Amino acid sequence: MDITAASAFMAGHARQLDRLRFALLTGSGDRTATLAALAGYRNPDGGFGWGLEPDLRSPESQPGAALHAFEVLAETGPGDGGLAGPLCDWLASVTLPDGGLPFALPVTEPAGTSHWWIGADPSESSLQITSAVAGQAHRAARLDPVVAGHPWLERAADFCLRAIAATERPRAHELMFSLVFLDAVHDSRPEAAAQLERLSRLVPADGGVPVEGGIEGEAMHLLDLSPEPGGPLRALLDPDAVEKDLDRLEGLQQDDGGWIVDFASASAAGALEWRGYQTVWAVRTLLAHGRS
Repeated sequence: MDITAASAFMAGHARQLDRLRFALLTGSGDRTATLAALAGYRNPDGGFGWGLEPDLRSPESQPGAALHAFEVLAETGPGDGGLAGPLCDWLASVTLPDGGLPFALPVTEPAGTSHWWIGADPSESSLQITSAVAGQAHRAARLDPVVAGHPWLERAADFCLRAIAATERPRAHELMFSLVFLDAVHDSRPEAAAQLERLSRLVPADGGVPVEGGIEGEAMHLLDLSPEPGGPLRALLDPDAVEKDLDRLEGLQQDDGGWIVDFASASAAGALEWRGYQTVWAVRTLLAHGRS
């Protein structure tokens, strides 16, 4: 991994938020500036939109954008700039009676937005998006008592645990986000351990879980399912396979210094923004595993 080349890629191509996240990751960042950049995607209702999820460019607040907001809040740590509480309040306001979140709310501006977000049923709870948002919220809650103490988080966790237990063979994205969620709640929810072990048995030895309906070669890999070392899920995975996946990830750095993604984006802007996002993710994951 060439950090200098990655830094140059971020400076030349990434959106401001991801440039600031990269700077935090590599030791030269400013958390206040990062939170200010995140706040630029915020709506008056407390939720986030405006393309924070690069393939959902519509301005209204969306559960998919909340996922990315919590990811940044987990990186910046305690003192959330007043963003976390209103975000949890907004999520509570759009949570359905069973405790789940809809995959997406009605999209007001479809330009540049991937088709799976458009036309989603706002009256149906989605395990995929609820586990994705709740998993990142639990990561943020490790350092932020505002998130940890909000009643929405427990309600979302209850839904996820019920839905996971009732889902025999989750699709690739459901599997990924369910595993990340179960890994995050393993120590606080006793019922999570059995489900984590059950779902881990669905992961092939090499970690390649094909994405149904995706482009050729699109798959969830071991590090997508378990990006952090030392967690409960990691103990269930083959260490040699994880090392091979680290080699795979390291080898995906391009000549321009950035990483690529293996899925199709809905716009040129989204495709480039995903590369900046993925470069932050790849560098964070490799550094966490001692690759530098």
